[in-house]
Amino acid sequence: MAGERSGDRRLLWETIFVLAVSLGQSAWYSILRMIERLTRGVPMDQQTSKLNSSVTPGRPWLDLLYQLSDIVFGVAPALLAVLLLAQVKPPRDGVRQTLGLHGPGWGRDVGAGAILAAIIGIPGLGFYLAARAWGLNTTVQASQLQHVWWTVPVLIGLAVMNAVLEETVMVGYLFTRWRQIGWSTATVIVTSAVIRGTYHLYQGWGGFVGNIVMGLFLGWVFSKRSRLLPLVVAHSLLDIVSFIGYAYLAGHVSWL
Repeated sequence: MAGERSGDRRLLWETIFVLAVSLGQSAWYSILRMIERLTRGVPMDQQTSKLNSSVTPGRPWLDLLYQLSDIVFGVAPALLAVLLLAQVKPPRDGVRQTLGLHGPGWGRDVGAGAILAAIIGIPGLGFYLAARAWGLNTTVQASQLQHVWWTVPVLIGLAVMNAVLEETVMVGYLFTRWRQIGWSTATVIVTSAVIRGTYHLYQGWGGFVGNIVMGLFLGWVFSKRSRLLPLVVAHSLLDIVSFIGYAYLAGHVSWL
């Protein structure tokens, strides 16, 4: 029994350290950013959150290297999480089986992901607009990249990177580890969703609440189907639409 408790503590610390070098770190900095926003003396709805910004405007080749580096290094924590699952107390059924990454069924996963994206995206857009109108959210500028030949491919890459990182770490990895520790499914879903909401807190209270709801829904779906790919596909589609849509519609649509 003592050995079991010691093993559980090691796994818990493992999850803390994985979060500390990835999305948990983002959550902490989002809390600090929210404190800064609340003490700035400017209403929340008059502030902006800029995503996917150019690092070296006017020098597109160097900027491209920066953006590709963000994509590569952004995926690294997800790969680390999968490696840890495979090497340190692997799940009984294996990592691929536990995360639902085995075939057949990938075609259905893609279709399910598209449906999930529609279920989340349509009311999510309405909630964002309402939160901003109520003064609870910043204006999210989803793309600040210069318009060059690689803009769309890079935005797609950034969207897929976000999806792979978040869904692999926050759902696939943490759900597996926390269940091994002995947490209930409800506790796992809620804890993961709150962390997800917290690292979006920099956008305002709307981003915080909206992403908690999204995390609860996606966590519930994973607990029922044990397939990670639909979540990755859904998240990718949501970010692709928001990133590319903003890049080409900002200034032409009044509510962006």
